[in-house]
Amino acid sequence: MGRVQLFEVFLSHGRVVYSPGEPLAGAVRVRLGAPLPFRAIRVTCTGSCRVSNKANDAAWVVEEGYFNSALSLADKGSLPAGEHSFPFQFLLPATAPTSFEGPFGKIVHQVRATIDTPRFSKDHQCSRVFYILSPLNLNSIPDIEQPNVASTTKKFSYKLVKTGSVVLTASTDLRGYVVGQVLRLQADIENQSGKDTGPVVASLLQKVSYKAKRWIYDVRTIAEVEGAGVKAWRRAQWQEQILVPALPQSALPGCSLIHVDYYLQVSLKAPEATVTLPVFIGNIAVNHAPMSPRAGPGLPPGAPVPVVPSAPPQEEGEAAASSPPFADAVSLSTKSHSQQQPLPAAFGSVPGAPEPRPQDGSPAPHPLPPPLCISTGATVPYFAEGSGGPVPTTSTLILPPEYSSWGYPYEAPPSYEQSCGGADPCLTPGN
Repeated sequence: MGRVQLFEVFLSHGRVVYSPGEPLAGAVRVRLGAPLPFRAIRVTCTGSCRVSNKANDAAWVVEEGYFNSALSLADKGSLPAGEHSFPFQFLLPATAPTSFEGPFGKIVHQVRATIDTPRFSKDHQCSRVFYILSPLNLNSIPDIEQPNVASTTKKFSYKLVKTGSVVLTASTDLRGYVVGQVLRLQADIENQSGKDTGPVVASLLQKVSYKAKRWIYDVRTIAEVEGAGVKAWRRAQWQEQILVPALPQSALPGCSLIHVDYYLQVSLKAPEATVTLPVFIGNIAVNHAPMSPRAGPGLPPGAPVPVVPSAPPQEEGEAAASSPPFADAVSLSTKSHSQQQPLPAAFGSVPGAPEPRPQDGSPAPHPLPPPLCISTGATVPYFAEGSGGPVPTTSTLILPPEYSSWGYPYEAPPSYEQSCGGADPCLTPGN
């Protein structure tokens, strides 16, 4: 055993998650096998954001500091053999951002202790990472209670002959959700052509923006569900549900180098038509009953939306060349559903935080602190090279609208309001 047998930072009551503005208390513990002369024993509490140009690279190119406080625990002297404890306390700033970790950057808060030894002797250091959760109250977001609806019309061509068009409309019951809440989706498809459409796909996307020497973007599919196509000259309605898994909150207030956005993207494979709805992931639920978009009669509030098998196939030639009157809308069946598995405890949520629980659609109070997600897991990155547009990696993922037209890296990434907050081109990317 060496002279220093134990040197650690201990946080009071074993806490790992704190809120901005809270006091952080603990102690530096030292166990010595022999006396240790020292010049000073110090402890510092820091919070910073670091961003790199390469995934999982420790060579940070941009750094942003949030706080840096230091305390002197002992002046020059000698520690006798045995155990020693030096208590400390810091007040966390009210503006500290939520902890976050991704492949291109992270927001880290930690306490570091140092024993400064005399010249030519080895200094001793140890640290303890803690997490800050600054809850995002969804009710503070403007227009969070407004309907979340987007629509697009796509011309349908077959062998260079235009056969009609398809109108795709997508809506959700809310604009913002918390972990464990059910996102209810409804897609209305009006096939005004003599050709069947391809399957309809809904994807919950996460986009993380990193401000390095150029803007770097990480896009991943959180969950995906696929429904059947629509027969010629038919109108169909598709209703589905997605359980919101443990995810970092939208935005990261207080941090200017990392931004988190979420989108629900609904697409038809043939003809290619896409609508994108911005959604917010927060920690405090919307405090009103969700509005079910054009819910069918006879459904009690909060009842699960039934999935009804699609109508039997039409016979060939049933659809006339001229536009016939539409039959009543049918319900589409779901073909497949891919939901992200819960993240491991080391990455998904901090030990001691409550596990996300499914809800019946109505916002529920959080008697315990909400779960804190630190890591986003594997992602699909793309980034801007020089003054040109972003170059996507080899992926079939359809990116949210408007991103490729921005003059990276000279302009900041679009906000929710700029990209999908009401501008017609954003709401109808298929046009």
